[in-house]
Amino acid sequence: MYKISDFADMTGLTKETLRYYAEIKLLEPAFIDPKNNYRYYDDGSYFLAILLIKLKRLGFTIQEMNAVMKDESFANLEKLLIEKRKRIQSEMDDLQLRMEEIDEFLESGKEENE
Repeated sequence: MYKISDFADMTGLTKETLRYYAEIKLLEPAFIDPKNNYRYYDDGSYFLAILLIKLKRLGFTIQEMNAVMKDESFANLEKLLIEKRKRIQSEMDDLQLRMEEIDEFLESGKEENE
């Protein structure tokens, strides 16, 4: 078992983030000592924390991460990742169109000034 400060060091998550994740039931400690309320995490918690870090880096919202964590079999994770990829691709396509519009606008301004 790892104290919250050790677990924070291991995962790169802050103690505040770990407390917040516990509060919203995203990543709860494996054990809370009833005498002093110290939070302890185990190796299973470490796996889940690394998964959450990866999901956050991939742009998952708290709600999306919560959906993944509630599905303990992770059966829908592939589906969620594919959906996230499609949304990102759509956003990239939209940004590309905006860049093209900006380029066209800049070019039209140059033509008028000539």
